[in-house]
Amino acid sequence: MLFVIDIGNSHTVIGLYDNNTLQGHWRITSDRNRTADEIAIQFNALTAMTRIQSLSITDIIISSVVPSLEAAWMACCRKHFSDNLKHPPCIVDDSNLKDIIDIQTDYPGEVGADRLVNTIAAWSQYKTHLIVIDFGTAITFDCVTNRCEYIGGTILPGVAVSLEALSSRAAKLPHIDISVAPATIIGKNTVDAMKSGVLHGYGAMIDGLVDILAAEMCGVADELNIIATGGMAELIIPYCRKVKTIDQMLTLKGLHHIYSRIHGKLPH
Repeated sequence: MLFVIDIGNSHTVIGLYDNNTLQGHWRITSDRNRTADEIAIQFNALTAMTRIQSLSITDIIISSVVPSLEAAWMACCRKHFSDNLKHPPCIVDDSNLKDIIDIQTDYPGEVGADRLVNTIAAWSQYKTHLIVIDFGTAITFDCVTNRCEYIGGTILPGVAVSLEALSSRAAKLPHIDISVAPATIIGKNTVDAMKSGVLHGYGAMIDGLVDILAAEMCGVADELNIIATGGMAELIIPYCRKVKTIDQMLTLKGLHHIYSRIHGKLPH
């Protein structure tokens, strides 16, 4: 069984694949103070609910943008899962992806592993020009050509980061819950005005960025696929006109695909 781990700034997403079938997946808080043993205890508690045993793990792949947590997860894997592993745990970076995706940026090593994993997953499904939008701590737009060339993208503050900054820096603006939409676009009170600004504002911004990125890539947005993923995607995408597809399993699919390519289990 393949254990896939994506360590992000806010959340860590993990999954277990039996061959090509995702048997279970979980999203947990990325706690930088958690030890290797604490990670193992939490993992075993989660898998116990689905009656999956850690002894069945034979392969592990990790992508991470948090070095301290990457070290803790690696220590956990070495201590608790190493007895049955076929290969040492695989860490995703630009060096072991060079045969899978052509990274055409100024400094390939600076590109977050999660961004490359997502674009590889999307390209393996669609094999067209595409933009992957990941709604995480930051919102990232990643652009890939139909020849699987990663050509770069954009990064902007995530929804939660912006809301926290707004509430903390403006004394009269409260913390708000954007899961409940305002009745009208024109807010009749402060809370509704803030909700409308975030939901409709981010929706319009996403559409606008898609248009200008598409123009630089291939002409028009209609000529490429646009895939959204990440924790806030379901809240914002209903306010976008350009994005039709949400895939919350995109990163896990990408990790599975990369591991299979590295170890020769999938065709090119």
